[in-house]
Amino acid sequence: MRLDETKQREVCAILAVGGTRRMAAHYVGCHPETIRRRALREPEFAAQLRRAEVTPEITLLRSIQAAAADPKQWRAAAWALERLYPDRYAARGPRTIGLDQMKQIVEQLANVVLSEVPVKQYRGRILKRLAALVAAKEKAANESV
Repeated sequence: MRLDETKQREVCAILAVGGTRRMAAHYVGCHPETIRRRALREPEFAAQLRRAEVTPEITLLRSIQAAAADPKQWRAAAWALERLYPDRYAARGPRTIGLDQMKQIVEQLANVVLSEVPVKQYRGRILKRLAALVAAKEKAANESV
């Protein structure tokens, strides 16, 4: 099946309103793999696909932002804050801790290690591993935003 320019535009139009590549492929009468292969061969089409796939997200974010600007729609602002900054605004279950709390716990643990482990070589290795834990948690928190 040939994915001509008209069908490529139709695929991008479907993606731009939130459709999936599978849905777009079904609509134009091809297999999703055909779209993927064409994008690999044609960088311009690949760029069009990327732009089309991110368009609905941008549109929805603009809608949330517009709603949040209206004081009557404060829930939109709260919703956005919860998702953009979950460590500060998202509701947490009773058995969860935030990044700042975890940093305090690791710092206290590091102090215990420094006072209890007699060999400096072991102290350094333990402290590096604790620092890596904090860095991994921070990275995960930043990626989820």
